[in-house]
Amino acid sequence: MTIKTDHRHLYLQVIDRLKDDIAKGVFQEKEKLPSEFELAKSLGVSRATLREALRLLEEENVIVRRHGVGTFVNPKPVFTSGIEHLASVSSMIRKAGMEPGTIYLSSSESHPSEEDIKRFHCEEDESIIMIERVRTANGEPVVYCVDKVPTKYLPSDFLSRQEGSIFTAIEESGQIRVSYAVAFIDPTGYHEVASPILECEPETALLVLKQLHYNEDDQVVLYSKNYFRADKFSFHVVRKRV
Repeated sequence: MTIKTDHRHLYLQVIDRLKDDIAKGVFQEKEKLPSEFELAKSLGVSRATLREALRLLEEENVIVRRHGVGTFVNPKPVFTSGIEHLASVSSMIRKAGMEPGTIYLSSSESHPSEEDIKRFHCEEDESIIMIERVRTANGEPVVYCVDKVPTKYLPSDFLSRQEGSIFTAIEESGQIRVSYAVAFIDPTGYHEVASPILECEPETALLVLKQLHYNEDDQVVLYSKNYFRADKFSFHVVRKRV
């Protein structure tokens, strides 16, 4: 099982070997890897070399190390998508051959916070609607969504609705069209609200996607903060040379 030396650093060879073993099923998803001593011995490298390889594999989300327990193989993300285009969570789930669903947690109307006033350029006496939902894939919770919209952009009966797209509701009058969005992605660890809702293990990371959606007049009409399970979703960006 020892790796064959080439001109690259040993830790890079270890990374490739472990990735190959995972791809071939030598180590299964969620399986605990051998101890550092055993793994280093079987690969014929020092524990320092192995630790550097494991550190980089953890950064790539290939493995996860649980303090005092061991090192485990992370499941591959089920859903992957580019973020250059505005695509719904439902379409990503359907693309993976699974059935999307929605669990509505709450919807409420209140006066805007200071952040809302800055974000939407609204007045203090206007109101904001906040919607909390969980998106599911074949019944399994995978995304926790918090959306905020100025009440004036939504149909008067919106709060009584329990289904349908927020985009569709905003554009229902024909006077508003969501034209583009600016997105920010932050990785985070355990979240006291989102993680229990998504039934995450304590070590399961989350990807927080914050999006400001603009109309054709460059006015923010929707703010979304979505918590994606990092073991289920991955995102990529196509970057072109200019």
